[in-house]
Order: sequence, then C-alpha cells, then structure tokens
Amino acid sequence: MSRVVHVTTVHPRDDIRIFRKECVSLARAGYEVVQVVGDGQGAAVVDGVRTVDIGARPAGRLARMRRQPAAALAAVRRERPALVHLHDPELLPLGVALAREGLPVVYDAHEDVPRQILTKQWIPAALRPGVSRAFEVYENRQVRQLAAVSAATPHIAERFAQVARLAVNVGNYPFEDELAPAAGARPRERMVCYVGGLMRTRGLLQMVRAVALVPGLRLVLCGRFEDAALEAAVRAEPGWGRVQWLGQVGREQVREVMACASAGLVTLLPMPSYLDALPIKMFEYMSAGLPVVASDFPLWRGIVQRHRCGVVVDPADPAAIAAAIGSILDDPARAQAMGEAGRAAVLTAYRWPVAERELLALYDRLIGPPSTAAAR
Repeated sequence: MSRVVHVTTVHPRDDIRIFRKECVSLARAGYEVVQVVGDGQGAAVVDGVRTVDIGARPAGRLARMRRQPAAALAAVRRERPALVHLHDPELLPLGVALAREGLPVVYDAHEDVPRQILTKQWIPAALRPGVSRAFEVYENRQVRQLAAVSAATPHIAERFAQVARLAVNVGNYPFEDELAPAAGARPRERMVCYVGGLMRTRGLLQMVRAVALVPGLRLVLCGRFEDAALEAAVRAEPGWGRVQWLGQVGREQVREVMACASAGLVTLLPMPSYLDALPIKMFEYMSAGLPVVASDFPLWRGIVQRHRCGVVVDPADPAAIAAAIGSILDDPARAQAMGEAGRAAVLTAYRWPVAERELLALYDRLIGPPSTAAAR
C-alpha cells in the first residue's frame, strides 16, 4: 500500500476539506493516508486515516509559523511517504525542501491568499497592497519547485496554471446527502441562517441590520466571531434581539438549523478574495434544499440565476437583503421551487464525488494508483 501524507499546522484535524473529503477519499481508494497536525490532541486513527500530532500550537501566529513547520518536516520524513500534500502557505519551505529530496509535493490552495491578504485585519491597511504583491511573488516562486497545485476553485487553478508544473481544480463541494432535508421534515420557520466565520468582510453587520427590517424574522448564526470588537459592535445593533447565536457547532446541529430555516445567507462583501471564490456555504445551503440569498457578484449571479435557486443582492445594503428575504418568505411555493432546484444542481454538478475524481486522477498521474505506487 502506498503511503501519502497530508500536513497542516493551521487547520483542525477534522477539517472538512482536508480530512473528511481528501484524506478519507484517498484512504477509501486504497492509499495509506497519514495526516500530520499540530494541536496537542495526540495520535489517532479515524476512518482509515492515521493522524500524527506534532504537539500543541504555540501561542501566537508568528511563534507557530517559526516552530511548527520544522516539527512537521521531521514528522513527514519519519513516515517515508510516496507523496506529500501541504495545506498551509507557511508550509511552502517544507514543501520545497522535500521536493529537493525527490518527493512529489502537492500544494493545496484553499484560498487566493494574495487577494485575501488585502482584507486581513491584523495587517495595517497601508501595508496590505505591498504585502500582497510580495507574497504572490514568493508563493509563485515556491510553487514552481513543487509537483502540482490542487486548487479549491477554477479561478485559483487558472492563476497557478501560469506558474506551476501542474494545476488542477479540486472543487470544495459538499457531500450530497450530509445536509439533505429529511423525509417528512417539519415546516420551515420564519428564520434565516448563516453558517461560517462571523466576520466584517462576510457582511455580518449588514445581515443583522437586515433582520431588523423584516417583521417577525429570526437570524440564526453558527460560527465564531473574528474578534471581540466585532462581537461588541454586533451586539449593540437593534437587530441583535432577533439573532440566535449558537457559536461553533457540529455538523448534525448545522443540519438541524438548515432543516428549520427558510433561506441561507451568503452575503459576503465585495472583497478581492471573494469575487471569484466559490463559497462552500452556498452549495451546502443548496444541498439542504434552502433558497440562497447571495452577493451579486458575476460568478455567483451566474450560478444562482442559471439554477434558479435563490436571489442575488447588493451585500452592502441591508434593505436589499431584507427585501430578498421578504420575497422568499412571502411566496412559499416559489421558495420551495428554489430549494428543490438548488438541491438538483448539487446532485448533478456541485457535489464532492465530482471533485474527488479530480483528486484521484492527480494522484494517479503523480505516483500511480495505490497498487503501483506501493512498489515505488
């Protein structure tokens, strides 16, 4: 059996893309899969994937970036893998070192990081453009030395196709049945939901302001606040009295929330890193049979309008968000048709098995199928 190692020092060990989709899919295909993490929770074997823990993350971003990649490199070398798959930009030097030793290394580009840097609150605003440009030059230089890039969206794959030896799109699509509405589910409530990080750039303030404009509406939020200042600002909004904040919740509770909601909100603000993104939450809402209220970005508009699965709005305008929600609540038959159309679209085009085929084809190309790669 061929051994492949996935490495992250940033994401949790049960990360949906890394563990539940990629690692588990590869294990089921016959690869021996090891996941190297740094969280202090110890070693484990779950769903055929063996997790190696290099120890708890040091306090602070810079301390983590200085210490954990070296520990991860040592852990990878002990495993003697046929291929290494990296999930964090801070691990790029590790990838280059392993590539120089003759190992095929895949860089999994979850985000368009240079564009994402332009919205990072912890970087002073005046410095962000320069940091973004410098990081893009650095990232491109490092990636040129690796075997391939596995990108989460077509846009990211196209960007890396200009510099990488090989770039493929392994879309971050949902499992088709995980959030599916149960047979005989109870009627939808006068409630909308948002599942994800609670951030300024994801339109949290605008969502809370919108809910105050729709009589009798509740907003259920599932996720963590990006900082205490945002939480204080949101709690001071008049609409906060209509909000039920559940914090970070498990997948079963996410399913329960979506089963009760009348629509799912994905009204991210028009930041450079979002305009060409494909938000997993939009597809998860669709998989749950929920109409979506989405930002009116060209890419997103095309998906929503093509599949007739929701309404697109100006995400910076609470009144527009409120009007879209109201139009869904006031026409249950139309809302049901939108939800059914969205779920049908997921079943045909936006589900994990579609992306899984690309992942397995990439591994086959780099090291062969499990039986062949085991002999390397």
